[in-house]
Amino acid sequence: MTTDRWVTFDCFGTLIDWHGGYRAILAPLAGARTDALITTYHGFERQLEAEHPHRLYRDVLTTGLDRAARQLGLPLPAAETDVLARRWGAQPLYADVPGTLAALRAAGFKIGILTNCDDDLFAQTRERFLPHPPDLVITAQQVGGYKPGLGHFLRFEQASGVGRANWVHAACSWFHDIEPARRLGIARVWVDRDRTGDDPAAASRVLPDLAGLVEAVTALVA
Repeated sequence: MTTDRWVTFDCFGTLIDWHGGYRAILAPLAGARTDALITTYHGFERQLEAEHPHRLYRDVLTTGLDRAARQLGLPLPAAETDVLARRWGAQPLYADVPGTLAALRAAGFKIGILTNCDDDLFAQTRERFLPHPPDLVITAQQVGGYKPGLGHFLRFEQASGVGRANWVHAACSWFHDIEPARRLGIARVWVDRDRTGDDPAAASRVLPDLAGLVEAVTALVA
């Protein structure tokens, strides 16, 4: 078992600003109904991810957007139903990410990402993290399933050789990340960017953004 210290992240919503990214991608198609389309899409996303052990995330994005538009009665050209997948790499980092990743590196932590997207889509995103690319990425495609299932966490633990005392998971999504990490007894920092009102007791620490993350994870692995 390695003595390396690791911080793993959920990617989209925690490090990548999917709110701004989705709005920029979908606003030309949905106009004033963009937020409604995004909210409806996310309901279908959970449903689609739960339907099969694993369907490609590109299919989840395309089918989910098509179903959301149909439910809202929003005309969406068939050629545009895959727009989220086509423009996946256009989504930006949150402004607090580069400095935080640099500070974690300086503090001696390795960086992992546990993401519900697939290998090809994450390849579009990877360059966003330069000059601090992740040391290990676990995707839904590799695991054959989606969080909040435990597969990402267990695959990371096996691949990294990390001891749980040296591992902290940081994420925005209470549903996809904080609750499953709690079930496994992994220290977890809830980066509550969305102010969802979920139970803060599920987390080891709660932060509104990445400010203070280095201090929080250092304390948790001390």
